Amino acid sequence: MDGVPRAGTDNPARIRRTRGGSASNVAAFASSLGTPVRFIGRVGDDPIGEALVRELTMAGVDARVQRQGRTGTIVLLVDGSGERTMYPDRAAAAELADVPDSWISGAAAVHLSAYSLDGPSRPVLHQASAIAHAEGTILTIDASSIALIDAIGPATFADLIRALQPTYLFANGTEADRGSLRELAGPCTTVVVKNGMEPTEVHFAGNRSATVRVPAVDEVRDTTGAGDAFAAGFLSAVLDNAEVVAAVEAGHDLARRVLTEPGAALTMTADETGAVRD
Repeated sequence: MDGVPRAGTDNPARIRRTRGGSASNVAAFASSLGTPVRFIGRVGDDPIGEALVRELTMAGVDARVQRQGRTGTIVLLVDGSGERTMYPDRAAAAELADVPDSWISGAAAVHLSAYSLDGPSRPVLHQASAIAHAEGTILTIDASSIALIDAIGPATFADLIRALQPTYLFANGTEADRGSLRELAGPCTTVVVKNGMEPTEVHFAGNRSATVRVPAVDEVRDTTGAGDAFAAGFLSAVLDNAEVVAAVEAGHDLARRVLTEPGAALTMTADETGAVRD
């Protein structure tokens, strides 16, 4: 939408309806890079849920979903600078539970959204963490939201992340500051802090750190999904045996492409179309 919202009257806007959700964005973006991907989640037992699963499947994602209740929706307001404000109604997405171990087991990497730390889906994250550690799998977590950290409480949020022992933790600068997340870097966990167009920080064990320059973007149309694209690019690179700094650069490259398009979208080039790796 253009300008400052005016209460009590019309606010002209261009409205787009697209598939979304942080974890499904990561899955679709990673699949677009040729990475085999399995998505685990819950949608409503309704036509919207069916459409979301169909879109993920068409994107080359192995969608393992529960269907019950109504499908969640997020309303995003995007201002002239491309920054977005979100109004989530998670509905069925917040009620993921009783996931079969077989849905999680056998993955080369497991990526978790911290949104599920707040609500009945928390045990699923602990289940996924336990399976990942038992199988020697890469485990990543996205801190997801400053509002989430505030709702849980910064100290409690950090304790929950610490208990899951991710291999990599992704956060933006505000999230990292609010939850003291840089301090979680240690022998088990590398913390990656994104700072918009400023250099990305990488914090390793032993107080070691590095910074990675972010390539310039000519025009930022919409920041929606950029963090999810970063996670997908990073993970796909790590699974191709890239070092951490190279993986950050791969995350930057994919996020940069998403920033120039409306919504959490990624236009495929002719060479990329259908390039899903076996």
